[in-house]
Amino acid sequence: MTQPTVIRRVPDTFLPRFRVLDAYSCIGGATKGIKRAIPGVHVTGVDIQAQPDYCGDVFHQGDAVEFIRVHGHEFDFIHASPPCQGEGAPTKGTNRARNAAIGRTYPRLIAPTRAALESTGRPYVMENVAGSEVRKDLRLCGEMFSLGVLMHRYFELGGWTTAQPAHPQHRGYVRGWRHGVYRDGPYVAAYGSGGGKATVEEIRTAKGIDWSTDHLRLREALPPAYTEWIARAYLATLTPALEVAA
Repeated sequence: MTQPTVIRRVPDTFLPRFRVLDAYSCIGGATKGIKRAIPGVHVTGVDIQAQPDYCGDVFHQGDAVEFIRVHGHEFDFIHASPPCQGEGAPTKGTNRARNAAIGRTYPRLIAPTRAALESTGRPYVMENVAGSEVRKDLRLCGEMFSLGVLMHRYFELGGWTTAQPAHPQHRGYVRGWRHGVYRDGPYVAAYGSGGGKATVEEIRTAKGIDWSTDHLRLREALPPAYTEWIARAYLATLTPALEVAA
């Protein structure tokens, strides 16, 4: 005789009060993942630019660092994705000098964002690219979630911790031109344009984003699968009784 399976759920009295801030939200790739992981969660997004496609509950246009400083303590958990243009390897060394020569500058926002996050006393996760100054507590890759992008990202965890998941072997190349050579592969290049870069529909499919058709915003957005995993991992640290598998 088949025995019924007991499924423990997060109590309804707990979840509606759980509030998350998604700083530098863009269209809400991180927001969508958090919503998938935590039923009933309320997510507020903040971004310096208008985001008409934002998929969360409330959106504020303004400075993310200032918003975290003033309002961060009102949330149970904070996710932050400072713009990577001023952080990664392409903007360092000779490339940074070249950008400066043509008057192109990018803000360095990781340090002030970290300071604002730590001032709230709330648990947080801050995401950025390889070569940035985020602490490399966690590394996620699209292949971990069977996505059509690789998009390696690093995450600094504040006030909590979790184990690093296994990084599976990549199945091949990122499709497109690189150093004058065209390669086909199972992943698309969800950045830039031309040279075999992904189209709007290809990025939507590859990242698992179905609520926007803005090519630039799609390129910038974090795949929801990343923060869905992170949110489940965080919930699992709150109490073993929740038994939320990350």
